[in-house]
Amino acid sequence: MTERPFVLLSVATSIDGYIDDTSPQRLLLSNADDFDRVDQVRAESDAILIGGNTLRSDNPRLLVNSDERRAARVAAGKPEYPLKVTITASGDLDRDLKFWHFGDKKVVYTTDAGALKLRDALDGLADVVSTGDTVDFGLVLDDLASRGVKRLMVEGGGQIHTQFLSQGLADEIHLAVAPLLVGEVGAPRFVYPAEFPGGSTRRMKLLDTRTVGDVVLLRFAPKNVSA
Repeated sequence: MTERPFVLLSVATSIDGYIDDTSPQRLLLSNADDFDRVDQVRAESDAILIGGNTLRSDNPRLLVNSDERRAARVAAGKPEYPLKVTITASGDLDRDLKFWHFGDKKVVYTTDAGALKLRDALDGLADVVSTGDTVDFGLVLDDLASRGVKRLMVEGGGQIHTQFLSQGLADEIHLAVAPLLVGEVGAPRFVYPAEFPGGSTRRMKLLDTRTVGDVVLLRFAPKNVSA
């Protein structure tokens, strides 16, 4: 079997662990320098994954924005843009979302029921792959490996991050902490209640910490226990 991709979770949070507030507008947690750092991580990835809920709420294009970074990918024999990936259990994704109309190849992982909706709705826009009655994240990684994906960047949202972490499928976390507090009931969080490998006393290995403007970037290895 082909080795599964290296899975990197990328997220920006408030000090109190929120990834957005409850206002209609997206809360910008990162600064310009950190957005540029994220663009570099995207350029270094073979695929970028985002959940269906985030796709509907933020309507992102999910691209590498730098001309120079895209040119470097092409010079290295790679597609101009990483493969764009989304996950939806329901299959309720509109054909008009920007995600489908920018960049190169796209693939959506869903359930048997979701696939019935999406194969017609997204005809010609994306590969639709069912993993059965539920979304099987292990099978998602296996299928991505078969497509040549060696490095997968996961950009959320919270439910998706929770699944990768609770199932022990994440290899690295890039956690950018912004100097603000949200504190709103119902605002989305980085992770949600779940049973995580090792429980609350298991300490991840800290790989690096640095400041990016007024944001602090923390890099963790979830599968490794710190000494």
